[in-house]
Amino acid sequence: MTSFLIIDDHPLFREALGNAVRLALPEARIFEAMSIEDALHILLAEQGIDLALLDLSLPDATGFSGFLRLREAYPRLPVAIVSSEEDQHIVREALALGAAGYLPKSTSKRELAQSIEGVLSGSVSVPKDFVAGPRLRRADASKALEVKLRELTPQQLRVLDLLRRGFPNRQIAQELALAESTVKAHITEILRKLGLFSRNKAVIEIGKMDLPDPKGRPYARVDRGKPQ
Repeated sequence: MTSFLIIDDHPLFREALGNAVRLALPEARIFEAMSIEDALHILLAEQGIDLALLDLSLPDATGFSGFLRLREAYPRLPVAIVSSEEDQHIVREALALGAAGYLPKSTSKRELAQSIEGVLSGSVSVPKDFVAGPRLRRADASKALEVKLRELTPQQLRVLDLLRRGFPNRQIAQELALAESTVKAHITEILRKLGLFSRNKAVIEIGKMDLPDPKGRPYARVDRGKPQ
């Protein structure tokens, strides 16, 4: 059963966000916190929370301080920001800090549900009108991506290799003897480091490139087998 932690000090919005979660996953377990301190207590008591949905404005947090406290204490926990602030500079900063997504509070319940489903599948959800930044020429973009690939950990490279070969999360977990929630967390972190916003985009971009393997030798291109 998928578990969520909603962190917001406004009861009406906690209820609205909970409704969006249930629209996406009717059987989900939902925990609620009114502050970062409350959230940390819940995370300590409840193992296996799959996604935290965090408002930036809380009684014990300003700006990204609450987000950073959560990331420091639980670095593998995907945290998506749900905020009334829609400034694109703030969205970019949130993504650069490692947010699993940025969901405006003005978004409809159905769109929130779709965004939540996307984050759980490993995509990074962003506002409809979000512009990531100026586009690079393809050659420059490929070089920049090669540099970013070197920032991935050995396990993240293994996950990425299976991802680009078309393996679903469940089969990646089986191949690498990991929990499926760990695979999801790895994919979120891979997309963040590579500056990509969906697993499909990662497959397209990385499928054209050689990956360094965990031992420092380049992988062959994507021709080493297909998922069963």
